[in-house]
Amino acid sequence: MQHRIVVLGAGYTGAVAAGRLARRLHREDVAITLVNAEPDFVERVRMHQLAVGQELRPRPFAEMFAGTGVALKLATVTAVDVDRKTVTAVEADGAAEEIAYDTLVYALGSAWNDQGVPGVAEHAHQIASRPGALRLRERLAGLAAGQPVVVVGGGLTGLEAATEIAEVRPDLRVALAARGGLGDWLSAKGRRHLRKVVDRLGVTVHEHTAVTAVTAGHVTTAEGGTIPAAVTLWTTGFAVHPIPRATALEVTDTGRIVVDGTMRSVSHPDVYAIGDAALAAGPGDKPLRMSCASGVPMAWQAADTIAARLTGGKLPNTPIRYFNQCISLGRREGLIQYVTADDRAVRAALTGRTAAVYKELVCKGAAWGVANPLLGIPTRRRHVVPQPTPAAEPTVTPA
Repeated sequence: MQHRIVVLGAGYTGAVAAGRLARRLHREDVAITLVNAEPDFVERVRMHQLAVGQELRPRPFAEMFAGTGVALKLATVTAVDVDRKTVTAVEADGAAEEIAYDTLVYALGSAWNDQGVPGVAEHAHQIASRPGALRLRERLAGLAAGQPVVVVGGGLTGLEAATEIAEVRPDLRVALAARGGLGDWLSAKGRRHLRKVVDRLGVTVHEHTAVTAVTAGHVTTAEGGTIPAAVTLWTTGFAVHPIPRATALEVTDTGRIVVDGTMRSVSHPDVYAIGDAALAAGPGDKPLRMSCASGVPMAWQAADTIAARLTGGKLPNTPIRYFNQCISLGRREGLIQYVTADDRAVRAALTGRTAAVYKELVCKGAAWGVANPLLGIPTRRRHVVPQPTPAAEPTVTPA
């Protein structure tokens, strides 16, 4: 009987994990099902580009996984029962189906987080999803010259969105509201370059400014002031899907699934969680941040661990660490901030056009790795002699 592996979500982490598992394990031994609501891969790191009108290359999953043995199921996951080891998914026509698994990889990622601020859900836009980016795109296209746009949130997403909008629409009045100082986590060189670019693009920066309410025409700050906003873009962090909270899985107070160093649930050994939905410790026992930079290595770790446990092979022992933070500042400028293993900025930073090219190559490389699951992943090609395993972990033969 085939061992049933079900992967939920086909973002960077889920798609990479499914492809890596397909390469690690023989097709006759395992059945790999990838469940996703959309038929195309979404390059989430490019949603700010989509929002300003740039066209992104379509990447259909049917083409990506053709010939891999990965079965794609287009449906929205609505529930997970970790006791019965089933997933409930609803197709576009409303038909619901239960999918049974032996091993589950949870990779449903995250969505935008309104932080409970009044008016955000009703009046603000988000670019954490393709539908959100397309709605913002339509709204920006309808703005007349001189109208104000406020980007709330001074993190990577906010910086990329504000500079992209300002570069493409210099006729708009773009402002950025940051709770802290502008790029205050960057090195001195990184901060100087960031300041130079936003000044050149005409972005008004409101530092140390917390937004406490959003209306159709302005945002209100904690000091009681207002900032005009014909469009408000909310980029203050991400929230995970509520599904894990409704299960018996051990989760954090924010709903992230707690996993060990192999990305295995600490409460349910047949469940693995990767990407934004998982809480894993990195260097210095610091939680890995929600990002593609964390999620892809987590996917590698989970896939290799699953393959090793099923085949009796040696478990991987590759610590996940950071090397840099890649920030696009429009299409012509970029900032590559080099960091320590635990993600703290060091003095070195790459700036300007070279950094923009570097960031573009990183984005293309990430998408290529997803689109070429059988070619873009280094792996051992030798056969592993199956070792005795418990009955709950059936033995299969690696590819």
